Amino acid sequence: MTDSNAALIAEVKELIISALELEDITPAEIEDNASLFDEGLGLDSIDALELGVAIQKKYKVEFQSGAEENQVHFASISSLADYIAANRKDKA
Repeated sequence: MTDSNAALIAEVKELIISALELEDITPAEIEDNASLFDEGLGLDSIDALELGVAIQKKYKVEFQSGAEENQVHFASISSLADYIAANRKDKA
């Protein structure tokens, strides 16, 4: 993992916590490769929509509505960070 990827993963964890108002979890408690849904972080479809909007606003990344590949992108923090890194338009 590169330093920039590690930094992006940390940013995504912070974004998830703030965008979804998760008050009882810290970034350190979120595993990079754990599922964002089900037994992992336990997000639901509404959370995914809210997170998608927050990511679009912060990183200028587009997601295709209803696209099956979104399940791959939102599988874990790592996969989400990889997608953002490859597709972000802000290049911060």
